[in-house]
Amino acid sequence: MISKIKKISWGNWILISMILGLIVGLILNYYVKDSFIKDTILLNNLFNILGNGFIKLIKMIVVPLVFCSIVVGVASISDVKKFSKIGGTTIAIYLTTTLLAITIALFVSNLLHPGAGLNLPNIEYTANTTFNQTFSDTILNLIPDNPIAALSEGSMVPILVFAIFLGFALSLLKEETKLVNEFFVQSDKIMMKMTAIIMKFAPIGIFCLMAKTFGELGLDVVMPVISFIGCVFICLLIQMLIIYPIIFILLTKLNPIKFYKKFIPVMLFAFYSCSSNATIPINLEKLSELGVSLEVSSFTIPLGATINMDGTSIMQACAVMFTAQSCGIDFGLSTIITVIFTILLISIGTPGVPHAGVVTLNSVFLSIGLPLNTMGIFYGIDNIVNMLRVVVNVVGDGMCTVIVSFRNNFLDVDVYNGKKSLEIDENNKELY
Repeated sequence: MISKIKKISWGNWILISMILGLIVGLILNYYVKDSFIKDTILLNNLFNILGNGFIKLIKMIVVPLVFCSIVVGVASISDVKKFSKIGGTTIAIYLTTTLLAITIALFVSNLLHPGAGLNLPNIEYTANTTFNQTFSDTILNLIPDNPIAALSEGSMVPILVFAIFLGFALSLLKEETKLVNEFFVQSDKIMMKMTAIIMKFAPIGIFCLMAKTFGELGLDVVMPVISFIGCVFICLLIQMLIIYPIIFILLTKLNPIKFYKKFIPVMLFAFYSCSSNATIPINLEKLSELGVSLEVSSFTIPLGATINMDGTSIMQACAVMFTAQSCGIDFGLSTIITVIFTILLISIGTPGVPHAGVVTLNSVFLSIGLPLNTMGIFYGIDNIVNMLRVVVNVVGDGMCTVIVSFRNNFLDVDVYNGKKSLEIDENNKELY
């Protein structure tokens, strides 16, 4: 029995803790009438301390984690210079699709209102100053007056801007700042290790947060959560089946259906592995079979696994709207701009750790002053939305690579259209 328990994966423990938390919360809400046991001992103390303690641990690590990840991620894009136009085109397409993904998610969430009807109790909302700022103030406040102060205060957008500039400077200086670059690489590894340690307590934290939420709200939270999942799925499908094909056709004039047919194994592998990095080898293989030069794909695919997180960006944008709606908050234009800009920048350096999208979601919430009370819900259901989210990420990587290859004459169109098969020499290099 004990050996079987030990074999349960971390992801399954998250799912189990979510279900148990839901059940315990509903039992407390509907069947436990003793307020001392239910409220004083469990909901307001034990579950509150353990659940929000877990959230505070995440909040503690998120600023240095995101800062180091962004610096390292941008600094590693020094290889763009080798490809000049290829690198610029790749980054432009990645950022464009991410921007479209965020915009679509905000629009659909505003249309469907997944958080409507969920009135969360004991919400402390501290409005961020961007709510009442003009457009010009919003843009100017993206640049930190004092980056050290921004780091200490946890002002996420100025931190992200400073991290990008720092990473860009390191990428230009190369060997001259090798020691500094290595410092950030090692710091990034330390932050990821600390995050991994904290995430080991995720099942306990999620159980307590779910039990507290359902213990206070009962079944009133079920339909909004289902609506949130449905909203995310709709946005992911729009991105994958409408936005990507339109961009693909406009920039290549090729048939996207041929791409999807060849890419089915990659999509299935991404769905079950829940990891963009794990799909890199099979991604490269299938792109080669589509006529893409390895010279291009070996650059664009690893880069995409780092900065192209359209699926994750969609989830984060939907989560922001869900929380705002559940708290009765209406966003102004300046706040919407801040949300888009923050998610876009965070997508550049989302770390490769379990539930990374939910970890960095804390940064988005902090950037606009949203409360973190709903984090337990997002952690609990992340396994459900993560599978399709990763599929969208890898499809975006693959389509972008084909587009970049086509527009820079690195794509064999006849191979893509199936008019001739790809030949491989003894060194496993493409011969067109």
